[in-house]
Amino acid sequence: MLTDWLLTLEGTEVGHQLALVLAIVAAVLHAVFGALQKGRYDPWIMRGAIDISYCVIAMPFALFVVPWPEPHMWPIFAGAFVIHVAYKMLQAQAYSLGAFTVVYPVVRGTGPLFTVIAAYFVFSETFAPMQWFGVFVLISGIFGLAGYNYMKTQVDRDILVRALMLACITGGTVALYTTYDAYGIRATEDPFTFLAWFFMIDGLFMPIVAYRHYQTMEEKPALVPLFKRGVIGAFIAFASFGSIMMATRLDKVGEAAVLRETSAVFAAVIGWLFLKETVGPRRLILMGLIATGAVVVELGG
Repeated sequence: MLTDWLLTLEGTEVGHQLALVLAIVAAVLHAVFGALQKGRYDPWIMRGAIDISYCVIAMPFALFVVPWPEPHMWPIFAGAFVIHVAYKMLQAQAYSLGAFTVVYPVVRGTGPLFTVIAAYFVFSETFAPMQWFGVFVLISGIFGLAGYNYMKTQVDRDILVRALMLACITGGTVALYTTYDAYGIRATEDPFTFLAWFFMIDGLFMPIVAYRHYQTMEEKPALVPLFKRGVIGAFIAFASFGSIMMATRLDKVGEAAVLRETSAVFAAVIGWLFLKETVGPRRLILMGLIATGAVVVELGG
């Protein structure tokens, strides 16, 4: 059984290597997910379409396939629901105000530092000095990328400053949900129980917000193509969130969180290829810093 096999890998070298792969997979997919939300459609209604899609898809698995949650899991799910609602509201607002290649790196740059600190207090995880150096190299690259994009973005500066402030606060909620969800997936015997029930519960709120937002729009988008993208986003969310959560169960939460933030590199590439946002030599150097920091964190352990 897949669950039994995964549980035998916890704390092993094979589990560590698998967690590394899962964190990188989550980074790529998270960048794709962010671009999807920021892309063709309004971020609010796009998020609503994604959430209702993964709620419906997860429902039969939660109700009929995986074991039901233990009684102590219900308060944990309630806490996760509240934290993720706050994160998604802040993220959608930030995306509504600022350019993807500016907002996204700031969100992802503040998250890993806070997560590493939180993992120390919650899970007693420690980083070696070389790993801390890697964290700061990675974060320097991420914030450097955001700062360069900020200088090159031709938009209202006052609005962009507000977007950056929201992005910093959103990064704090990233650290909060990463640490909290890692606690949640470790609190249940079967990790797939946490994942299935999380997606079903988490997908209940944003569709209501999105519907209200949709009603106020002067030019309403066609629903069929919107929901096609929503279904695609749902499967990306399953793979991205599932990968990082499984990585935090198999190995250190802090390391997984830092490696996931290489998503800023993939986000810059996606912004260049699909959102027509330019990438020059300076951005490439900063993206190299992010990748170097991630490598140092991994090897420094």
